[in-house]
Amino acid sequence: MSAILRASGHQVSRYARQGISHTLLPGPVASQITLPARVGSPRGLHTRKPLRQHVRRITPTIVRSYRYVPSRRIALLSPGFMQTTARPQLAPLTFLPGSERGMAWGTIPRVLLKSLRIPLAAAGTAAGGAAYVNYKVTDYTTKSTDFINGITQDAKNFIGRIQEDIEDLDIHFPELPSIGMPEFVKNIMAGRQSTDIDKATKHTFGDDKMRGSMGQEPGGRGEGPNYGGGPAAAAAAAAAALLREEDEDTKPAETEAKATKALAGKKSTSILQHDEQFMMLTKKLIEIRSILLSIDHNDTLKLPSIVVIGSQSSGKSSVLEAIVGHEFLPKGSNMVTRRPIELTLIHTPGSDEEYGEFPSLPFGKIHDFKQIQKTLTDLNLAVPEDQCVSDKPIELKIYSPNIPDLQLIDLPGYIQIHNANQPASLKSKIEDLCEKYIKPPNIILAVCAADVDLANSPALNASRRVDPRGRRTIGVVTKMDLVEPELGAKILRNRDYPLQLGYIGVICKAPSNTADGNLTKTVVRNEDNFFKGHYVYNQRGINVGTVTLRRTLMSVLEQSMGRSLSGIVDAVQKELEEARYQFKVQYNDRRVSPESYLAETVDALKHRFKDFAGQFGKPQVRHEVRQMLEQRLLDICAEMYWSDRKVSDLPKALYDDIYWLYKLDLSASALTKSGVGRSTTQLVLDVLLNNMDILTSMEPLNYHPSTKEAIIDFSNEILRHKFLTTSDQVENTIKPYKYEVEVTEADWADGLKRTITLLERELAMCDKMSEQIKQQVGKKKLRSAIKYLLDLEKEEQRKAERISEVDAEPLESEEANDLDLNVVSRQSYPPKVLEKAQEALFLRDRSTILKYRLAALKSRQCKTADNKQYCPEAFLNVVAEKLTYTAVMFIQVELLNEFFFQFPREVDNKLVYQFDRQQINKFARENPSVQRHLDLQERKAKLEEVMEKLNYLVRRQQDRQERAGVHNAY
Repeated sequence: MSAILRASGHQVSRYARQGISHTLLPGPVASQITLPARVGSPRGLHTRKPLRQHVRRITPTIVRSYRYVPSRRIALLSPGFMQTTARPQLAPLTFLPGSERGMAWGTIPRVLLKSLRIPLAAAGTAAGGAAYVNYKVTDYTTKSTDFINGITQDAKNFIGRIQEDIEDLDIHFPELPSIGMPEFVKNIMAGRQSTDIDKATKHTFGDDKMRGSMGQEPGGRGEGPNYGGGPAAAAAAAAAALLREEDEDTKPAETEAKATKALAGKKSTSILQHDEQFMMLTKKLIEIRSILLSIDHNDTLKLPSIVVIGSQSSGKSSVLEAIVGHEFLPKGSNMVTRRPIELTLIHTPGSDEEYGEFPSLPFGKIHDFKQIQKTLTDLNLAVPEDQCVSDKPIELKIYSPNIPDLQLIDLPGYIQIHNANQPASLKSKIEDLCEKYIKPPNIILAVCAADVDLANSPALNASRRVDPRGRRTIGVVTKMDLVEPELGAKILRNRDYPLQLGYIGVICKAPSNTADGNLTKTVVRNEDNFFKGHYVYNQRGINVGTVTLRRTLMSVLEQSMGRSLSGIVDAVQKELEEARYQFKVQYNDRRVSPESYLAETVDALKHRFKDFAGQFGKPQVRHEVRQMLEQRLLDICAEMYWSDRKVSDLPKALYDDIYWLYKLDLSASALTKSGVGRSTTQLVLDVLLNNMDILTSMEPLNYHPSTKEAIIDFSNEILRHKFLTTSDQVENTIKPYKYEVEVTEADWADGLKRTITLLERELAMCDKMSEQIKQQVGKKKLRSAIKYLLDLEKEEQRKAERISEVDAEPLESEEANDLDLNVVSRQSYPPKVLEKAQEALFLRDRSTILKYRLAALKSRQCKTADNKQYCPEAFLNVVAEKLTYTAVMFIQVELLNEFFFQFPREVDNKLVYQFDRQQINKFARENPSVQRHLDLQERKAKLEEVMEKLNYLVRRQQDRQERAGVHNAY
């Protein structure tokens, strides 16, 4: 058995007391010492102490197989270390079966710790020494750089003054010889510059800038992993300011070629992996902000954004376009930015596609940034001239691998005075709009032109009102190439109008013809050429360049969102709990979807239509057609018989009186040849459409007017498609009744009963209407008006008779006076009263004739069908009934059955299968109750999604803090 044997004095002494000999083989030969079976034996050791002390000095751990042997000998590592009674001899290793014994596992960690103790101590000492050396080198580098820069500046100022004095004396002062630089220093500095360009995280002249933007005071000494770079870097930084002119004069082509090659190797506008990890919090919170914007929320759920303010022509648009890399903002001589532009930049690593999207417009992806610019111009110019400014924002999202994740808001520029076409309140409107957006927690990006005094900057004045300490304000000074370098550096040193986040100087002016299509690369290249040519911009505490601006915005927005994270989590948690409570109380956690609501609505419509189809069968159709033909029958009787003065002589007429026989045939023809097929089919069609209108007017379809109109339209289309076929079929089937109608006694008896009932109903209706007129006008007044109308009618008859007797003789004076009196008397009644009197007179005559005809129908003369010429009402009723049965039979087959079959299928085709998701969602939200349900449900779901994302960010922040704490501890 293999085991680890720790050689200790305790073990050896214990084995010695037991009289057991252990044989250890650290080498080919081992010394042997014979021990007695008991301590104190004359043949053995005199004491155990020397042996224990010597064994303890054996430190190596020996792993061997060992056994118990009966010989009382112990093999030791060092021969001859103790006096023994036996002479040392070489003894072979002997093995006895069953006598193996293992070592304890608990001794292994102690052995390992003791063996690693010294190397760990040495490593710790080396690390501490390296850290101290690095710190000292960094300190010496900084001090040497500042010292050499100061000496260089003083020397140049001194030489310049001497040259001016000598020029006044007309004495030529020779040029100072250029100070040489060792070749190895030039190589180190050139290598460092190339590396900085390739990394594209900041300018060579901007090493100190980002440390100020990351939370350090401007001009302060930062200590971090990227600060300093060893003795070589210190030498390069120290020599850079002193010998910059020499490098530019001696090797301009070489330096420019190296920079161009470095920029070509890696895009300076790309976002590196380190930046992508740095922007993770910003990216996630921008996604959360987009979700929160899609639901109704209060100001407590507001995430910080970067608000860009500045006066007109200060360069706001150029700054934003330099960050994005494309010209996309509206430009023009007139005020073209009239609405806030909420610009969301989304970094898309691993993709070369660059495009923009307007979430509120159905344009989709727009790859042409000129088209984006035109769209923004049109949306801004849509604001009327009399308003000029609107607070309704324009949402724009830009996706690109060359942009950071940022949330920017571009506002209209401040003005000092309005023109003649603009309202007088335009200045105050712009100030109020900017005041609304620059409130906390938003970050203010105050854009100022370098050639304008900062004291007159409206952007800084506005930011000072809401951010007096400058904690949320970043100053961006544009047009740095228009001022002297010393003046520009003085502005950027952040001393006259201090801001905690400092000032950043940019140029943002690129040629109109950008070769590679990316504006940012050209701007960065021009800024490099300009700022590197002026050493004053390379000093500590001066931040310049678009790249520096981009990283500063990333850093500040990341920090601001990180500080707002806990507050947002609490606010979202509160809103989520409220939404869950409301959803539980109002809807009992019952979920609904637009698709389910549409399905329920369609099912309800189908069930109602099925009930209607079951109730509207042949009996109902027959009733409708019979009512129509009976009304036509009454009209024919009133025209052919009841208005005839000879109708009173009808019961006394001869059986074969040709006058009344002719009238009967004429009345029957008027009924059968009046287009019964078309009229009955149209009647049924109108009844169906009226019922469909009733069905679609019930809940929930009463909330969907467009859907109701669509249902009526395709219902009408189905019925119109079968209308001509059905009407032609009905006309063909009733054609025999146009020539002859056979009437049986049973048909006559039924027709007579229906006729008597019809006339009695007509008589009751006439009496009812007469009573209503009496109540409206008054009995006395109505009677007087009726008498007046009768007298007037008689007078008209007499006058007509006199005129006929005297062939157009002129009227005498008395007759003329009587006519005038009648006219005056007629004017004493209001026209409405005379109209009611005329109607009452007609109803009275109609009631009289109906009573007379009812008496005739109830007489014995009308009991048989042979006397049909004496009872024309009964005969026409029999004909109408035959027409009704025939027409309804074909209408049922050709029209109703087809409509009842096609309608449910058309509902599925037009309302279910042809609706896309957007139309279904719009349909569901037309119902106010369903819209409230969906809004609350969607609000709850989105808040849960936001809460899940926030919890992930909180855990991520905690993990980062824990890792940072562990790293600092080591």
